[in-house]
Amino acid sequence: MSLLREIQGSLVEGHPLGPILLKLKLLASRLGSDVLEDWVKHESEGYPNDIDVPDYRKVPVSYTGVFTGPFNSGIRNAPIPGALINSLGGENWTIFRLTQGIVAIDDILSNNESRFITIDASNLILLLQGEVYPGYACVSVMGTISTSRLADLQNAVRARILDLTLALEKKLPGSAEITIVLSKAPNPKAVETVAQITQQVIHGNVTTISNSGEGARFNLSITSGDTSSVIKALADGGISEDDAGEFATIIASEPSTCDKEQPFGPKAKEWLSKNIGKALDGTWNASISVATKILTEAALRYYGLK
Repeated sequence: MSLLREIQGSLVEGHPLGPILLKLKLLASRLGSDVLEDWVKHESEGYPNDIDVPDYRKVPVSYTGVFTGPFNSGIRNAPIPGALINSLGGENWTIFRLTQGIVAIDDILSNNESRFITIDASNLILLLQGEVYPGYACVSVMGTISTSRLADLQNAVRARILDLTLALEKKLPGSAEITIVLSKAPNPKAVETVAQITQQVIHGNVTTISNSGEGARFNLSITSGDTSSVIKALADGGISEDDAGEFATIIASEPSTCDKEQPFGPKAKEWLSKNIGKALDGTWNASISVATKILTEAALRYYGLK
């Protein structure tokens, strides 16, 4: 049986994710896809601090606190509004990034009899003084995450692996013939196809990439608000000059989202979805992963977000 069919069978039969990811890593290696191999590595071993996690690994946190007041009064297990914590401490407190590998997630679920897991929220105590209940001092804060969110994460990874294998089977029929002992040398076009499928399945669109797998780093010479410098930088990076001009005009016509991960407005996103295939068919002198990074970097610098 081929690796791809073994993976699909294991998913349908409900086998543990650890061995499934190992098989997927081997398949990614056989296909020559660093992008897919990196995702599998991060899901298996955990995400480093300098790599942002996919959206399905971002979960909400609920908070309760203990407050003391005059004449020995007090309030215990008092809910603290997430909007208040977000305004005082930022989104990093209200949205928790689950960086642990899948095996660690499995272990947490297996050994946790409670419906919640707790996170250290002691640093919030000072921020909340006098902000929740007037006249009451905050003496402790506890953050909790529902364990159902961890189960959702497991299901999300399973679903994405299945979607990946189905898309590979459809767009690269040869991938269904790869076995543990038999494989052909990957061709460049197949590698790019795998990269595109991985980015679309894992991140939902081609504009959100945490790691391209190529280790590429860019230092584009772009002046904030200057479309001519955007056009030059994109052209130097392999984007055709006409397309570079179109992209520059679009980002100049709409405001940024002020999000460093997704700086594009709706028009820019639509343009990207229509044109990113030019990296695959050879119209652009850049791979999909490199072109996406260059376009994202250009938008960030044009909007002054970097």
